[in-house]
Amino acid sequence: MRIPVRNRRSVVPKVLVDRSGDSASLVLTGDWTAHRAVETERDVEKLLTEGADLKRVSLDLKDINRLDTLGAWLVSRVAWQFRQGGAEVRYINTSDAHKVLLEEVQFKPLPELPHRRDSATFDILVDIGEAVVNAWRDVVAGVAFLGAVVSGLINIMSGRSRFRVASLVTQLERVGLRSVPIIVLISILVGGIIAQQSVFQLRQFGTVQFVADLLGILVLRELAVLITAIMIAGRTGSSFTAELGSMKMREEIDALRTMGLDPIEVLVVPRILALLIGLPLLTFVSAMAMLFGGGLVALIYGGVTPEVFLGRLQNAIWFSTFAAGLIKAPVMALVVGCIACMEGFAVAGSAESLGSRTTASVVKAIFMVIVVDGLFAMFFAAIRF
Repeated sequence: MRIPVRNRRSVVPKVLVDRSGDSASLVLTGDWTAHRAVETERDVEKLLTEGADLKRVSLDLKDINRLDTLGAWLVSRVAWQFRQGGAEVRYINTSDAHKVLLEEVQFKPLPELPHRRDSATFDILVDIGEAVVNAWRDVVAGVAFLGAVVSGLINIMSGRSRFRVASLVTQLERVGLRSVPIIVLISILVGGIIAQQSVFQLRQFGTVQFVADLLGILVLRELAVLITAIMIAGRTGSSFTAELGSMKMREEIDALRTMGLDPIEVLVVPRILALLIGLPLLTFVSAMAMLFGGGLVALIYGGVTPEVFLGRLQNAIWFSTFAAGLIKAPVMALVVGCIACMEGFAVAGSAESLGSRTTASVVKAIFMVIVVDGLFAMFFAAIRF
């Protein structure tokens, strides 16, 4: 922003000082613009040094030819510096345009950086402490957010809020149907890799056919749900965070509240329900794809016929083997959905915040998926499930 005043001639900026005791009248003349930054900075530094003992200062702006944002910032800096030294500062002969510009670009000092100790051990302990505190805050915020989601779901089930079927179907298509190709592809590849490594090791003992036992238990109990949840956290979780974060930046969420709508019920509940329905189904698809890929590699690489593979698989797995993975899926879906939506609502007003929150959403979701899987594994082992 640049405010032209009177003529357009380029005039060197100057400060005319009329001093009387501890009072001074400073008349600013010339062009206080970015093109004259070197001369202006030099005059300002000299003025601040020589007038450190002043008690009353008047800044006269009537003879300024041109003033842009940089010049206004320097004028504001002069006033701030004198006030810091205990002087009384006032502007005189300022036009309305100059007043507006001075208010908009008012000088503010940069905050001082905290002093860091030279002890590396102390810094490491400080970082660890901050990480623990932030983790605890995330846990508390997550529990509160889960409570809000449950409350919104209860309102919908009790009829106090309208259930948006169209939104649920749309999210189901995005979460479930459109995720099938990549889930199937990754699962076939992972199943094939596990089968190849298993055949390579079991061949030493002449028990290649046991690849079906190993693959069936590993895939159905652990690997299918884990791979699916991680893929959904990276694909769908990041999408949820980016969408809600963009809506937060454009104040669309505030607009929903203004219209009397609860953003949790409108935006979050359909996404959580879509994950709760879609993730178990995708887990089943992933398990079948892994077994197919593993059986194909066992046939080609290990010579295990489909009859032998299916026979060993039937003897190795029970209903509990199949159910263990499906029981984990809704819990992991709830974890991924809550983290993704919570990080989306936490986005501030900058693109940097959106990027960092999206990254945090994926990292936290994958970490919590692995933690939940470990907790389930210990629980199932304790009850012999």
